[in-house]
Amino acid sequence: MNAIERLILAVKSQRTFEINTPSTSECTPLLGNVSKTKSLFVIPQRWVMAIMGFLAVANAYTMRVCLNIAITQMVRRHAPTPAYEDGSCPGDLDEVIADPTEISGYNWDEETQGIILSAFYYGYIVTHLPGGMLAERFGGKYSLGFGVLSTAVFTLLTPWAVNMGGATGLIILRVLEGLGEGTTFPALNAMLARWAPVSERGRMGSLVFGGAQIGNIAGTYFSGLVIKETGEWQSVFYLFGSIGILWFILWALLCYNDPESHPYISDKEKKYLEEALGRHQNTQPSAIPWKPIFMSVPLWALVCAQIGHDYGYFTMVTDLPKYMTGVLKFDIHRTGTLAALPYAVMWISSILFGWMCDKIVKRQWLTVTNARKTFTTIASVGPGICMILASYSGCNTETVVILFTASMGLMGAFYPGMKVNALDLSSNYAGTIMAIVNGIGAITGIIAPYLVGLLTPDSTLTQWRLVFWITLAVFIVTNLVFVAWASGDEQWWNSSSSQDAKKQEVEAATNQSTNSEVKL
Repeated sequence: MNAIERLILAVKSQRTFEINTPSTSECTPLLGNVSKTKSLFVIPQRWVMAIMGFLAVANAYTMRVCLNIAITQMVRRHAPTPAYEDGSCPGDLDEVIADPTEISGYNWDEETQGIILSAFYYGYIVTHLPGGMLAERFGGKYSLGFGVLSTAVFTLLTPWAVNMGGATGLIILRVLEGLGEGTTFPALNAMLARWAPVSERGRMGSLVFGGAQIGNIAGTYFSGLVIKETGEWQSVFYLFGSIGILWFILWALLCYNDPESHPYISDKEKKYLEEALGRHQNTQPSAIPWKPIFMSVPLWALVCAQIGHDYGYFTMVTDLPKYMTGVLKFDIHRTGTLAALPYAVMWISSILFGWMCDKIVKRQWLTVTNARKTFTTIASVGPGICMILASYSGCNTETVVILFTASMGLMGAFYPGMKVNALDLSSNYAGTIMAIVNGIGAITGIIAPYLVGLLTPDSTLTQWRLVFWITLAVFIVTNLVFVAWASGDEQWWNSSSSQDAKKQEVEAATNQSTNSEVKL
């Protein structure tokens, strides 16, 4: 009888469980979809983010530099005046004048072109620091995503803006593009801080930021190719703007601010990132020590090095295509191909220089500080000398291209030099420091193209030599400042414990002086 009662109770409890619990057929589809979705991602989610970040930087740079090639076909091309024939290289000038498609275009002089090419950086420097602070507070997904999306939309609108407003319309549009793109690097730094373990940070950072050189390569090469094939400069902006919008759709679907908010990350990877990074707390960021940061001598030495790097880099990026078409008389396809070559070499050399620097520091042949100074010096003096030699190589096109390529290749030493120095000074505030340093350095993006336009009204060899001498002088002066006052050591204001120690030292000194006064 007791056994029968126990059996009846068991049946009743089973019925109650079935009534209160959803059926297996109802639960399985939802759980199955999630597990199936997770299983679709063979690549770990942190590397999905890194790959998409790489494509973000590449897209940003293609949309930034495509105008540098397109503008050579947008403006009217004139034969040099007899007074400057000795400073110009022979080219297919008769063909240029005979072809009506070559002499049509906008009548923008070199100064106007310089203003157009520099307009992007007016907006770029404005959103750098706010973009970094917003990304640190709210996450970098949409700070980066909407920035690239807005740049893509404005890129698509470029032909319309030029037709409606001419040079003024294009300048306004480029400023708006800069506003959108200014958030790129600060937002990516915020994303990497939440997704990149320390043991993988070097590789992930190299992958993501290497997109800049890939963007330069793709932007210059495909701009020349597309314009040659279509015969229309407008097609370049339609191509890269559309790719930018496609990237945003994939970014919005695949990437998230942190591992905790990602719905498809595997439990194994999530646990690994939690152990490697700790859980990201959705709280207000700690107060940034603005005064110690701006009073830091090594920081301002880094700013000087950034100014030198950016001035030389922007001179090459924005004006090398103009040098090839205006001085060397290359056609648009050859210009696009050969202008892309230096960036490919720079990308490879930056990896090699980074490997060399790590080996030197690991084997203690140089301290971190001296390694940063050494590689920054290589990246400053070497490119400047190569530019000068190129300008004195005349119309020997092979030698000129080799020297410009060598210049950009040596510039790759900036990456293990001053480019990573912000992490040496402060890992906790590296994003803010990067925004300050890059933001100030980007001002040279305004100065360099405009100055080149003023100095090269006829685009002759003699005029361009002065441009490269000025670039060498900027390289040397800024490098001397960096060598004199740079540091590879962590600064005291990086951690709260260090700040507390400093406060305690100040308080102790104050109390001691007060006690001595009382005794007197």
